[in-house]
Amino acid sequence: MSMKSKKQATFWHALIPIVFLIVVLSVSIIKFEADPHIPIILAIIVASAVAIFQLGFTWGELEEGILDTIKMGMQASLILMVIGTIIGTWILSGTVPTMIFYGLQILSPGIFLVATCLICGVVSISTGSSWTTAGTVGIALLGVGSGLGIPDYIVAGAIVSGAYFGDKMSPLSDTTNLAPAMAGSTLFDHIKHMFYTTVPSLIIALILYGIIGAKYAGRALDMENINIMLTTMQENFMISPLLLIPPIVVILIVVMKVPAIPGLIGGSILGAIFAMVFQGANFGDVIDAAHYGFAMESGVEIVDDLLSRGGLDGMMWTVSLILIALSFGGILEKTGMLHAVGAAIMKLAHGTGSLILATVLTGIAVNLLTGEQYLSLVIPGRMYKDLYHERGIHPKVLSRTLEDAGTITSPLIPWNTCGAFMHTTLGVHPFAYAPYAFLNLLNPIIAVIYGFTGFSITKLDEAEKKPAAS
Repeated sequence: MSMKSKKQATFWHALIPIVFLIVVLSVSIIKFEADPHIPIILAIIVASAVAIFQLGFTWGELEEGILDTIKMGMQASLILMVIGTIIGTWILSGTVPTMIFYGLQILSPGIFLVATCLICGVVSISTGSSWTTAGTVGIALLGVGSGLGIPDYIVAGAIVSGAYFGDKMSPLSDTTNLAPAMAGSTLFDHIKHMFYTTVPSLIIALILYGIIGAKYAGRALDMENINIMLTTMQENFMISPLLLIPPIVVILIVVMKVPAIPGLIGGSILGAIFAMVFQGANFGDVIDAAHYGFAMESGVEIVDDLLSRGGLDGMMWTVSLILIALSFGGILEKTGMLHAVGAAIMKLAHGTGSLILATVLTGIAVNLLTGEQYLSLVIPGRMYKDLYHERGIHPKVLSRTLEDAGTITSPLIPWNTCGAFMHTTLGVHPFAYAPYAFLNLLNPIIAVIYGFTGFSITKLDEAEKKPAAS
């Protein structure tokens, strides 16, 4: 079919696959608790049908668009695979147990909610997973909070705030790698730029937790669950401040601007060396942990759940979802459907502030409508990338805003995969803890304020203003 026979995609053309995606994902996730992969593939089929039968594209052209878009996400996918090996080797080496062990030491009755948020932040940064943090340390902290007489929904709010601070700022997190891939930024630029919005959000949240928690000061602290975790980790690992060297090295790598993949591979190798030196692991143990993850078998369920994770294989679910979601975005972009949606939205967004606001609202809307956190990064990222470039705004501003809206609001929505997980794991409804998940509420607001004031909105220099790669 010739190029001349193609029709220009309209907003209404784009609405067909997007609405279909919303419906099929909502039904699949809410009613059948299904994974999002197959529903998105069904949406790809619908988008392809619209493109071929309504707009005049050939399958070859659509496939080209899919592959071009997947190429943009390949670095993130490779990084995620390396991160899987890091998590496995860092647990085997005792690095992750040491970080958790020292994090638990800061518990104090008078600052319990502040400590809860900080502990969850430390664990989440060290593992790159808000879900693992909530499902292990979070459950233990809920028990401690109950002993203090603090309502579960307040404790759950502090857990979610801390867990998502760590998830958002950790180079081990899949969303932290996915957002810059969608926006055309780099991992380390993305993390450093998030400090502007995320750290102030955390500081305000900690102040609020301090005010709320002050009235519980002086009460006896039930340390039973915490002591069980501490004892179990001491019995199964050598705990030493020396084991904090690998994460310190990774932080230095960020500061020194070493490329992400070789830098993270270095962190994984360091973890392997420390596992053999400090924990007596052999080469086969290291290979297994890097490939299949670490399997903790202490007999203490809460510790086993916390430390049984990682590995190359453990990242394949996320990598496959990223590839499928990128395929959907690739078709929408190749056919001009994404541009049609962006153009419709941009009619209402004339300045930088309204552009940031539109990005935030789109991320929240995707979380609400599709129930999938990853799509809240992929869809707005692909929609707004060119628009940010046209406005002369650096892609790290877009990648930061994607996380300020998409990653951070996902656990506040009951039918979102993140909200559903938190509800099931913590036993507290998202609508109950949402008013106390201060970081999650503040972060999008601060992002919008920065947009309208211009604070930390980095502009492209002349060399960077060349046309963005499609």
